[in-house]
Formats: sequence, C-alpha cells, structure tokens
Amino acid sequence: MLTNEIMYQALLDKDVSYEGSFIAAVKTTGIFCRPTCTARKPKQENVEFFKTTKDAILHGYRPCKVCNPLDKMGETPDYIREILAALSLDPSHKFKDWDLSQRGIEPSKIRRWFIKNHGITFQSYQRMFRINSAFRKIQDGQSITSVAFDAGYESLSGFNDSFKSIFGVAPTLSKNKRIININRLETPLGPMFACAVEEGICLLEFTDRRMLETEFKTLARLLNATIVQGENVHFDLLQKELTTYFEGELKDFSVPLFMPGTDFQQAVWKELQNIPYGKTRSYKQQSIALGKPEAVRAIANANGMNRISILVPCHRVIGGNGEMTGYGGGIWRKQWLLDLENKNQ
Repeated sequence: MLTNEIMYQALLDKDVSYEGSFIAAVKTTGIFCRPTCTARKPKQENVEFFKTTKDAILHGYRPCKVCNPLDKMGETPDYIREILAALSLDPSHKFKDWDLSQRGIEPSKIRRWFIKNHGITFQSYQRMFRINSAFRKIQDGQSITSVAFDAGYESLSGFNDSFKSIFGVAPTLSKNKRIININRLETPLGPMFACAVEEGICLLEFTDRRMLETEFKTLARLLNATIVQGENVHFDLLQKELTTYFEGELKDFSVPLFMPGTDFQQAVWKELQNIPYGKTRSYKQQSIALGKPEAVRAIANANGMNRISILVPCHRVIGGNGEMTGYGGGIWRKQWLLDLENKNQ
C-alpha cells in the first residue's frame, strides 16, 4: 500500500523502483514530477500525490521541465532517432563531431546519452553497427576486401583489427561465428533491451534489471555468439506487438521466440506461456500443471532464469498467499502489468 510517507521518501531518494507508481505535485510551484526528479525537493506538506499525469493536469498542475514526466521513461530524443535512422540507411557513414554540430547537436550531449542508455560512446556504437553490417555481408558470401571498403575502412588491416576486437576472430574465420543482435525499445514502463537471432527473440529485459549483464554473458555462451548492436527481422514485429499490448489491445504474441536452456527450464518457460492473459498462478499451481508438485523451488528458480519478460509472462506467477513475489523488472512493474491485464481481459 503506497502511503504519502512512503511516496515522499521515494521522492527524496529518487528511487527508480517507484517510477510509474505515482506522480508528485508541488503546491508552491504548481508543477508535477516523476519520483526520480533531480530538482530540489519540497517540504512534505507542500506535496500532493497522484496516480497518473492526467490526474495532476486535471488538478491544475503543469509538467516539470527537469524530469519531463509526460515523456516515456527513457524515451529516445528526436535528434537521436534521426541519427539512428541515417545509420540504418547507410552503416558506412561516419558521423564526426563536425557533422553533429552542423545538425545542431552538441557532441558531448549525444556522447552522454549513448553512455547512459547503451553503456558505450556514440563512436563505439557507430563502429559496432558498421562491423555488424560487414559481418552479415561476409556471411552472405561477399569478399572481405569489398566488404571492408564498403564499410568505410581505408585499409584491410584496420578493418581486420576492428572486426577481431568485436567478434574475437579474424574475418576469414568468421563463417562459423554467430551474432546476437541487440536493440533498445521504449515502453511505458521504461526502456528495454531486446536480443534476437535468426530463429526469434532470445532476450527481452528492462535495462535496469540487476542480472542483465549475467544474462548477456549466459546467452552469448549458450549460443557461442557475440552480442552486437544491429537490426534484426524480428524487432519490428516485437515493437509493434509490445505497443499494442501496452495499449490493452493484444493478449497473445506471435513474434517467434528462441529460448536456449535445459529441458527442464524450457518446460517451465513453455508452461508460463499457458497462463491466460489477465490470470495469475501460484508456484505450487505451476508445479502441479507441470506434473512436478514436489519441484516448487526448482520451478521458481527456472522462472527467475527466464530471459524474455512479458512475452513469457512470469509476471503472472504470484505467491501462494496472493502476494506479489520477486520479479526481475521490479515489483511495481509486475503490479502494473497485472493491473493492465485485469483491466483489459
């Protein structure tokens, strides 16, 4: 139960786990903010809390210019979208600081955004995107020399060095190497990372999940692959279906999934997909459905190893007493998803 005391403390702590749970409105300034707003904090008696931004607006408050509460959490700015679109059209193009300045973009600003949202600089992102495109062409049988120069490299040695630094092997030895494409998606609950291979989506997680780095390493090991920024045929359908799901209009996903794991894990993940939209199941009920009533703990552990959030709905599994239990994306997101489904079933 969210009390005013809990919400005010979350506001003081700028606690990201409360994003999406409430909006804080300041009576003395007439503005409303996210829980994570970095602006100076008001006294508790001057704060009014609302469930949504709409509620705050209806009470006469206006959005804060510091935390931009009307934007999706982690939303990609338009100038970043334009840059990414240009790279998709021509991966060989190199945006230098001068090019960015000509577009009215401060180079340090775009650098900070990529480090915050992708963990790498913009220049590193461009290099990985370019190498990923080259990798695909080599896999399709094009010559390494033509691929290198088409990718914008001025020498084969420079291309070979860059290729090996990312994939761990020289271009000539890359035929048996596999890549996992990674993309950043935006949702009402914050940004997510999606990974995909030819067979389908193999990871979908919120970017602030604590175990994310471990999941990346495990996935790369299981598939003997390298995770690289790039496009994948499954990403467009995934984004379309997620958008429709969050609008309350989609109950079943059709985008292909690829879930490497043990036979037991795959059985647990498949059973998760049998839980109907808008319904919940306890770990005990899940173990009975699997015909393994004695394996509650092992099933709970396999649930926690699920790498595909929402599509493989581990958020629909709750405690035997009906309480919200652990969820990699945060309990608040689990409750939000269940509320969404209950409202639209």
